[in-house]
Amino acid sequence: MNPLRRAFLIAPVALACGLATAQPASSYPNKPIRIIVPFTAGGTTDLLARILAQRMTLAWGQPVVVENRPGVGGTIGAAMVARAPADGYTLLLGTVHHTIAQAVYKNLTYDFGRDFAPVSVMALVPNVVVVNNAVPAKTIQEFVALAKSQPGKLNYGTAGTGTAHHLIGEMFKLCAGVDVVHVPYKGSGPAVADLMGGQVQVMFDTVTSALPQVKAHKTRALAVTTAKRSSAMPDLPTLSETVLPGFDVGTWFGIVAPTGTPAPIVEKISDEISRMVNVPEIRRQLLDIGAEPVGNTSTQMGNQIKAELSAYEALAKQVKLVVE
Repeated sequence: MNPLRRAFLIAPVALACGLATAQPASSYPNKPIRIIVPFTAGGTTDLLARILAQRMTLAWGQPVVVENRPGVGGTIGAAMVARAPADGYTLLLGTVHHTIAQAVYKNLTYDFGRDFAPVSVMALVPNVVVVNNAVPAKTIQEFVALAKSQPGKLNYGTAGTGTAHHLIGEMFKLCAGVDVVHVPYKGSGPAVADLMGGQVQVMFDTVTSALPQVKAHKTRALAVTTAKRSSAMPDLPTLSETVLPGFDVGTWFGIVAPTGTPAPIVEKISDEISRMVNVPEIRRQLLDIGAEPVGNTSTQMGNQIKAELSAYEALAKQVKLVVE
């Protein structure tokens, strides 16, 4: 098996979590909590943070406020939280972009694996291989065959260099053995517009972003990148069950806290997220936007982050990707 693919498929040993003994969980929270969203308002990260903040406010009787601190691929907001007191009152709505950033950004002021305590993954949004309607391939098998027959002739658009769209695209290229040219944009909006317009042929977009255009028949979805099918697109096959057995990559969203946050507080937040994603109304909210509810433990999230940091570092080195 390709060593890069193996890094994504085999979970590493569990992270050792240090214990802190500051404020007991029984008295937490006793003042407002901030959830830092490191992207602009209105996106998936922001939407999920606001769903969580509303639930935590109701559950604990303390205001939970969402603050947007966007910039530089989510790293500005992450750097802010890394410097915050480790008391559970400043949290980051982290995403897969942060494990990618650790691999590709040259001058980060923090270490995502060292400076953050994993709490819980709230949701996973599958990415989807989506093409413009002029592409003759009607299935993912036909698309791979087309790309192999025209090396370097097809383009894939992304929300920018070093984004999840980009790294998933590069992993797809390596595993499928195709040569598709990367075209970075300043955000997913312009990339989607050019996909519909035919300037690029394919994207590895999130289901949340791609779903409206696919439903309107403005683009065509071929496969999802996670091992499980998307609840929002249940008839769409996965890459794993078609052309790339074992392929399993998506865009996760979850809470992390500064390293040193007391373990009982981490556990209390993690438990609340787990309860929240199983509330029928909230679960339906997530599924309606293409987000698969997760709500795992801090240890499980830590294992996932550790595996991704290793895998994306290997991928970035293989494709010689560095963002200054």
